[in-house]
Amino acid sequence: MDLFDRRRKTVIAMAHIGALPGSPLYDADGGMDRLIENVISDIEKLQSGGVDAIMFGNENDRPYELTASMEGAVAMTAIVSAVKPVLKVPFGVNYLWDPYATVAIASATGATFAREIFTGLFASDMGLWEPNAAKALRLRRSLGRPDLKLLFNINAEFAASLDTRSIAMRAKSAVFSSLADVLLVSGPLTGQPAEMSNLQSVREALPDTPLFANTGVNIDNVTDIMSIADGCVIGTHFKIDGDTWKQVDGERVVRFIDKLRALPSAA
Repeated sequence: MDLFDRRRKTVIAMAHIGALPGSPLYDADGGMDRLIENVISDIEKLQSGGVDAIMFGNENDRPYELTASMEGAVAMTAIVSAVKPVLKVPFGVNYLWDPYATVAIASATGATFAREIFTGLFASDMGLWEPNAAKALRLRRSLGRPDLKLLFNINAEFAASLDTRSIAMRAKSAVFSSLADVLLVSGPLTGQPAEMSNLQSVREALPDTPLFANTGVNIDNVTDIMSIADGCVIGTHFKIDGDTWKQVDGERVVRFIDKLRALPSAA
């Protein structure tokens, strides 16, 4: 199955890994075993609910850093590798907020895709945020993974763009000059939806490039969002009580997927 075939609506579900070793919220008592157990539990519920793909992310490594730590990158690689035997769907990787580490981990684990902020200049909670797409794409090439799809998040969460160009022009530039495979449009924070006007302007500017809503998609707004987007990334809505930091609620997954598949645009 081609996840980014624009003739279908694709749901990529987040498997949020708990805080990794070295980060302030790491559960040293539970250790790596607890992290792996929790991720496997989420994977099983997501797959049973019918999602198309799973993306691993270190969402709870707060406060976030712009450069991955050695211990964090190694731990995430080990966790993804450990849970691969239970995967029945394609998977991707996102190490917040380091494009280079994301591509490295995705390549090492055999991921199908990788998501990050690859382009732009932002003022953020982490300070000045200046990713390097050229470095990340050259790493993909040197690791022999030209097939690894790169999902470019055009407007960063927890940040404001210092680029005065419109989001549509930034998206066009990312495809033209930085070779984006898929475009993502986000809301201002995890779990908050993207502005519909942003989705629409990017869609109009790039009608042939796969476009995903990256945050805040839920059972109440999925009809409107999927009338524009080709797919979505969902983390928070699939959690117990819609709480980002809780485990996946399998019933919420089933209800969402049932509604999505009933849409004419998703048939």
